[in-house]
Amino acid sequence: MSLKVRFSANLRRVRARAGITQTELGLMTELHRTEISLLENAKRMPRLDTLVKLTSALECRADELIEGMVWKPNFQT
Repeated sequence: MSLKVRFSANLRRVRARAGITQTELGLMTELHRTEISLLENAKRMPRLDTLVKLTSALECRADELIEGMVWKPNFQT
């Protein structure tokens, strides 16, 4: 599973748990609703400042939004 797909699933789950819409989350984070949609549909990865806004608005820890995200290098030594 790609990093974008994992992040999007985590964001959608945490937002649903908070019981708020994409529009409401957008207003709370000062991000446009379409940005929230792009994040939740694995079309975009968040910048660090966006991650901070999301965790603050959703009252969650960053590790909840990055849970299960693992990167492995492609090179061999």
